[in-house]
Amino acid sequence: MGRRKPATVHGMVLLDKPTGWTSHDVVARLRKHFGERRIGHTGTLDPGATGLLVLGVGNGTRLIRFIEDLDKSYECEIVFGSATDSLDDSGTTVATFDMAPVDPGRARSLVAAHLTGEVMQEPPMVSARHHEGKRLHQLAREGIEVHREARPVTVSGFDLAATDDPMVLAARITCSTGTYVRVLGADLGALMGGGAHIRSLRRTRVGRWSVERASTLDDPVLSPMTEMVAHLASHVLDDAAIHDTRFGRVRERWSDEGPWVALDGAGEIVAVFEEWNDKLAKPTVVFGGR
Repeated sequence: MGRRKPATVHGMVLLDKPTGWTSHDVVARLRKHFGERRIGHTGTLDPGATGLLVLGVGNGTRLIRFIEDLDKSYECEIVFGSATDSLDDSGTTVATFDMAPVDPGRARSLVAAHLTGEVMQEPPMVSARHHEGKRLHQLAREGIEVHREARPVTVSGFDLAATDDPMVLAARITCSTGTYVRVLGADLGALMGGGAHIRSLRRTRVGRWSVERASTLDDPVLSPMTEMVAHLASHVLDDAAIHDTRFGRVRERWSDEGPWVALDGAGEIVAVFEEWNDKLAKPTVVFGGR
């Protein structure tokens, strides 16, 4: 088998995913558009969801891990009175509840008491998490349900507003990576004395990037790789330091807020350094030849 052709297109794409497309579909479309196989995204969006996907292209895929843990923001509607097997409106209704019209004030109080800050959350069976080599949603399609360990997530914002429908609240949520918004909706339904599911899920922000900056599938815009790590501390290296860095040599730490980006005089990325010990940093992602 021949060696894979080196990547020739590098950077980041902010894309507003339309409904009906899987995140994998988006990657396949961009591979064709840019003529580049090495493309990855920083967080799956369900086919029925819309909004911001942050994707790395070419060498940009090596920087994805510095984005994956950034907080994300979402908008959705929470529909009270019925629960679905998918916890959103794409699934089959599995239970209905005789609930009074939703009191937004009571819902806000319950959210403040139980669904903000650090929250223990059990991944839904329709998630992409793995269990013994298979994704949970694959097991769910086979009619198999397995135990899922609850995990801590952080919900830093959970705002609710009334809508024209007394059984529906509009929600704006900011949370840590790995949070399932559909579980938050279902949990709020249970706290309100019945059940709920979500609809119209839209991701509006990832870290410092807003969906307002995103391009479309028909006209995807490639941004420089430096944009992917602009939220990290940076330091410009001279030629000797660049040479040492490309040979993997450690350096004194420039900042206590790692990781750190090493740039050349033209502002291009040489490497990303991460903490090695209390005084030193090591280049863990290095670009350029030796």
